[in-house]
Amino acid sequence: MIPRLDQIDDTQSLYLEFIETLQEQGFKGDLNPDYANRTVLATDNSIYQVLPQGVLYPKHTDDLVLIATLSSQARFKDVVLSARGGGTGTNGQSLTDGLIVDVSKHMNRILEINPDERWVRVQSGVVKDQLNAALKPYGLFFAPELSTSNRATVGGMINTDASGQGSVLYGKTRDHVLALTSVWLDGSVWQSGPISDEELEGIKQRQDRIGEAHRLLDDIQRTKQGEIDACFPKLNRCLTGYDLAHIRDESGRFNLNSVLCGAEGSLAFIAEAKLNVLPIPKYAALVNIKYDSFESSLRDAKALTDWQPTSIETIDSKVLNLAMGDIVWDTVRDYFPEKDGDPAIQGINLVEYTGDDEAELRAKVEKLCQHLEAISGEPGKSFGYTVVYGAGEIGKVWGMRKKAVGLLGNAQGQKRPIPFVEDTAVPPENLADFIMAFRKVLDERGLAYGMFGHVDAGVLHVRPAIDMKDPAQEALVREVTDEVVRLTQEYKGLLWGEHGKGVRSEYAPEFFGPLYPVLQQIKGCFDPRNQLNPGKIATPMIEGAELLKIDAVATRGQHDRQISEPVREQYDSAMNCNGNGACYNYDPNDAMCPSWKGTRERIHSPKGRASLIREWLRLMANRGVDVSAEAEQVRQRGFIRSLPGRIRNTLGKQNGDYDFSNEVHDAMMGCLACKSCVGQCPIKVNVPDFRARFLEVYYGRYLRPMKDYLVGSLEYMIPTLSKFPAPYNWAMRNTLVRSAMRRIGGMVDSPVICTNSLKQGLTQRGIDWATPETIAGLSDTQRERTVVIVQDAFTSYFETRLVLDLVDLLGKLGFYVLVAPFMPNGKPLHVHGFMKAFDKAATRNARMLQQLAACDVPLVGIDPSMTLTYRQEYKDVVDGDLPPVQLIQEWLSSQLDTINRPAATPSVYRLMAHCTEKTSAAPSLRQWQAIFEALGQKLEIVATGCCGMSGTFGHESENLQRSKDIYELSWRGIVNEPENTGKLVATGYSCRSQVKRFDDQQLPHPVQALLSALRD
Repeated sequence: MIPRLDQIDDTQSLYLEFIETLQEQGFKGDLNPDYANRTVLATDNSIYQVLPQGVLYPKHTDDLVLIATLSSQARFKDVVLSARGGGTGTNGQSLTDGLIVDVSKHMNRILEINPDERWVRVQSGVVKDQLNAALKPYGLFFAPELSTSNRATVGGMINTDASGQGSVLYGKTRDHVLALTSVWLDGSVWQSGPISDEELEGIKQRQDRIGEAHRLLDDIQRTKQGEIDACFPKLNRCLTGYDLAHIRDESGRFNLNSVLCGAEGSLAFIAEAKLNVLPIPKYAALVNIKYDSFESSLRDAKALTDWQPTSIETIDSKVLNLAMGDIVWDTVRDYFPEKDGDPAIQGINLVEYTGDDEAELRAKVEKLCQHLEAISGEPGKSFGYTVVYGAGEIGKVWGMRKKAVGLLGNAQGQKRPIPFVEDTAVPPENLADFIMAFRKVLDERGLAYGMFGHVDAGVLHVRPAIDMKDPAQEALVREVTDEVVRLTQEYKGLLWGEHGKGVRSEYAPEFFGPLYPVLQQIKGCFDPRNQLNPGKIATPMIEGAELLKIDAVATRGQHDRQISEPVREQYDSAMNCNGNGACYNYDPNDAMCPSWKGTRERIHSPKGRASLIREWLRLMANRGVDVSAEAEQVRQRGFIRSLPGRIRNTLGKQNGDYDFSNEVHDAMMGCLACKSCVGQCPIKVNVPDFRARFLEVYYGRYLRPMKDYLVGSLEYMIPTLSKFPAPYNWAMRNTLVRSAMRRIGGMVDSPVICTNSLKQGLTQRGIDWATPETIAGLSDTQRERTVVIVQDAFTSYFETRLVLDLVDLLGKLGFYVLVAPFMPNGKPLHVHGFMKAFDKAATRNARMLQQLAACDVPLVGIDPSMTLTYRQEYKDVVDGDLPPVQLIQEWLSSQLDTINRPAATPSVYRLMAHCTEKTSAAPSLRQWQAIFEALGQKLEIVATGCCGMSGTFGHESENLQRSKDIYELSWRGIVNEPENTGKLVATGYSCRSQVKRFDDQQLPHPVQALLSALRD
């Protein structure tokens, strides 16, 4: 029997008292001292892992004031606080062993947009892409461009003074901050911005911390200007954090924000920001230039700046090849054509032009292209290029570049490219030589690496591949960093050019020299007891205050190495999560990740669930439990034999016995198993896979709810129930039965079985069941035109009309149709962790389908989720070749040259695709468009999030409200938009079911829309 995981690192009594006092004093946000929330917030996108004492989610500025005021009391002088936004830092900036203050959950409102004066006022938890989506109707945007823009918060950008692509033109976040509302540790709320000398003198008269800070900074600027000028390099990416060089701005005004921007939350909490916004350029062009060596792309980039582009980005072959293996490549492959005789692409430069005069922009692009043509083939120059016009298409290339950053973490093997020396900045003219020296440091140590970055600004991101679970390789972090520090100084640059200091702050005294004590003075003024994100940037001059060191902070590798290698391999998609946070995508019309969007709780994200599984495995290992062996025992033990232990543990759970496994279980049960994470996470974190493995072990110890057995057995019961559907349908429509089902069975409702059976419909059409014998009896002509429909329980029994419509459509197109006998697919079993039963179902079904495939006929499935199971979940079970079951559109799009094309009235349809389909089989959406076009119809793809149903998830009582909340985020608005009436089609059974359930509308499948068009 699995031991309870009750030996966790409990929250310290001081922090529990602090949290309890916050609650007593009227804190309105969320207070989370539980181990699950602490575990999830213990990592960011860095190599480090630091367990906080709790997580605070303030509701508004008053909550921040309450936190600050309480922490200033003598009894809480040792309480440590760290602000957190999107949690995408690569240097542990927001990690702490104290309390995390996360503003992203509640303080995420856009407060005011002033398009005439071109500014916005936002809470600090607003996401950059969220802000730009709100600004777009006004023709405006917030400029600093980040690869993490769909989850990076404004507060996080301010705290790291973030910048990215286009920074030569647009600068850094600091350049766009007009005013900040900050909360200081004495509870003061202060609005800062550029002020006149007269205003400054008035503030300096205040006898409080605000007055003291202004007096100190003014004195530093007046007395230390010479040292400041000598210390701060003249770079586009100037030093971030306590920016002494800009205490006074370009117009000579005093500006406190230059010190707050980049301070990594070590001086005050940022509550609100007033930001400068810019007009969106009307026209844009991107020139994609290919090189046969990465060094050539670097050296040529300096020459390309002479052609006055907006920005120049570079990507090496390693990053590019990773992108080519991802679904994102499908959106951009046409812009990187491979021609016979061309060398392999070893580097690319992306040169962007933007402007409001189209003729002027095109003239600039033409001049560059003429230059590229003239030098093509010369040593060290490019061998080809393409040009992309229009923000929409250019956005696809930048999307590829953004995702490529995360894809580096998906390199194969235990050695993964990791960030620790990856945002160095040197003068652009020194970049190529610097990078060659940098590469020598890595090559001498046999390290592989990927490179990408902003060559126009002299910033290149370098991520060496290291297995942090190996102590010997872990030591390379110190060795390589020290060498890179030396190189950046030699080439007149900085170790931190973009992503802040964080744990690397130990090098601050070396870079700041005699000015470091000045930083300490600033820290001591704002935070005299070293409570705000201590150990970062600078320490106050008090006893015991020290900067963190890069090899003295716990790492994820140190935690993960406690888990045995076989178990790590079994749960590899959770183990490989690098914390990049792509699953925190704010966009409601993006599939990733519905449970995160519906709850805004980090435990309900792929990153959160991966963190919980990793910690669960570690705790198991430390208790001497081999999870793989335990799973095998669960499979071998009989139901009756294990029942007493499961009853005992379940009663203990109900009586309040603590077991961390229960916290993990709660997080796993919020997952919709939509598999968007599998397709969209750069690391391919597969929550449904490790969730199923976890549930198998968990329910070897605890009783399963009745609903799991109902759902798991559905595919087996439905053929029998369908023979006499009336009693079942009556029960599903009866209020009393449904009420009892909700209370006892945990199910809200269930769709009703079609009264006209599939068998009857096929018989009426003269359609046979597909068997090897049936296929063998076909003529050669028939066999060439044969296609076999593979059934799934949902469409065959709940949407029989759709299966028959597919038969009719394929017949009209000239195909000979057979239907495979129904056999359980097993996906519901997998979703709920019935792994032994799933293995049996998958093996049996695969055997039947392989026999049909051996007859050399194509197999197609109808429901995307069920069909993709054959190539995803089956791969871990089936020996030999997987059943080659294609999605309808995958097969039909390959047959367009041979189909009959009946006359049809042209119409426009809009496709709402199933999450699994659009994230795991992205090219198939374009295939639908090709099919519609071939039949005289137009199909537009609608950007949608998840519908919230996902199989049976939305039918389960405990998920009903969450399912509805998710539906409200994206689908409801689109479904009820008047202009979409009669145009929408949906590929997923669960999606169509959800629309019918919540909006009483019946969306057709694309097949049905085509059949209707051909009939007309």
